[in-house]
Amino acid sequence: MNLQITTPVEAENTPDIPERAVLSPFSKMLFGDARRVPLKPGDADMVVTSPPYWLKRDYGVEGQIGQETTANAFVQSLLDCMENWKSVIPKWGSVFINIGDTYHRGSLANTPGRLEIAAQDAGWTVRNRIIWVKDAGMPDPAKDRLKSRHEYIIHFTPQRRDYYYDQFGYAEKYGNGTGPSDVWQIGLRRDTSNHLAPYPVELVDRLLSLACPEQVCTCCGKPRERIVKRTNKLDGGRPQAKRAMELAEEHGLTPAHIMAIQATGISDAGKAMRVQTGTGRNSASVKVLAAEAKAVLGGYFREFTFAKRETIGWTDCGCKAPFRPGIVLDPFMGTGTTLRAAGDIGRSAIGIDLAQKSESKRPTRSGGTR
Repeated sequence: MNLQITTPVEAENTPDIPERAVLSPFSKMLFGDARRVPLKPGDADMVVTSPPYWLKRDYGVEGQIGQETTANAFVQSLLDCMENWKSVIPKWGSVFINIGDTYHRGSLANTPGRLEIAAQDAGWTVRNRIIWVKDAGMPDPAKDRLKSRHEYIIHFTPQRRDYYYDQFGYAEKYGNGTGPSDVWQIGLRRDTSNHLAPYPVELVDRLLSLACPEQVCTCCGKPRERIVKRTNKLDGGRPQAKRAMELAEEHGLTPAHIMAIQATGISDAGKAMRVQTGTGRNSASVKVLAAEAKAVLGGYFREFTFAKRETIGWTDCGCKAPFRPGIVLDPFMGTGTTLRAAGDIGRSAIGIDLAQKSESKRPTRSGGTR
């Protein structure tokens, strides 16, 4: 079988979109304080960064973050940064902060948890706490506790809903099925610089794939979003899926049968009220088709409820202006990994550092940054 199935609702959202110009990506490195980034509203779409961890290292730069006298003061410094970044990114933007914890006076300071709670109190939404699992880490001489081999990437959004998020595109790239996990196992890269905390390119790429749009309208500022349709295609590598396709072919199931299966789901027949004309008039016939399909498929009926989806296009705001690549901001630029990761996939990037850079185009690790 090679049936291509699109519900009427999906078909209505698939316009014939004319070609529009797309600007080239750029990469900028700026001097500035992460609490007062030298940018104006709309200059970036999202933030991916890793600030210095509390009391981990003194970079000897005046005004640096990470050497506050208390964990709460450190968190307040980060909140000051976030409030400033909120004025730069759009309402649909996201902030991802990579942060690890610190042992202080024999106890974990719980700086990630403190930041989450303080950010919530300040009006931010905490959408995810991603666990970055490392297969190695910094040397640790402690004999009375286990070595820390994980860090957090906390996903903050200015609003609860309607932020840009391409989970489908992320799943296509990194697997994990239709519901990717919040546990990421990413090894540390080798780093010969004086940076004691290497920051993996893959980690940044995952975040950009999730929340940095490929294209944004230069007129209205709306990001283009993926249009996805459901097909009848199953994973032929799975024996159950292969058998389901064989039975459907053997018994001559039609696209209408497959649509009915997908409309009713495994047990929620009420979904059939929202297919066909959208008025509910065909709900009875949809239930009949689903019953016919279930009679011949038996237990394999469920396979078609998890059929593959595929990208068929991108939304368009209707403006005449060109599109630009999505822009990621890293206010703690460090060695510039975020900028490199963005360039690898055609996104634009702005890196900010508290210490002046040399004339070299390659960014180097410097004060107060990671």
